[in-house]
Amino acid sequence: MYRIRKQFTFSASHHLYNLPPDHPCSRIHGHNYTIELVLASPSLNMKGFVRDYRELDEFKNYVADKLDHRDLNEVFEGMQTSAENLARKLFTWCYERWPIIETVRVSETSKTWAEYTEEEHALDT
Repeated sequence: MYRIRKQFTFSASHHLYNLPPDHPCSRIHGHNYTIELVLASPSLNMKGFVRDYRELDEFKNYVADKLDHRDLNEVFEGMQTSAENLARKLFTWCYERWPIIETVRVSETSKTWAEYTEEEHALDT
């Protein structure tokens, strides 16, 4: 299996629901997010790639236009904007464009990652 990975960064604010009032994440706060996309394929295309990295510019543009320097609670109204839920939401966005997406990882800090993978999608490749 061939895999490629590419990271994207953006800054945004959010807060989480259903936490005790003294929990720091219940208040609005910000992160410098890192998103990592992992695409996988058992074979390479005619150019010798899993996917040309430049094709992922569509995701870079989405992040810049819709997420960067925004309140994620407004962008994803009604969704708990945890790193786990962001990973799933972004996975779905990517899968609609690139069915060979395997994993989306979201980092809010340099020491934490959440990731989302759908096994049936991974088996489709």
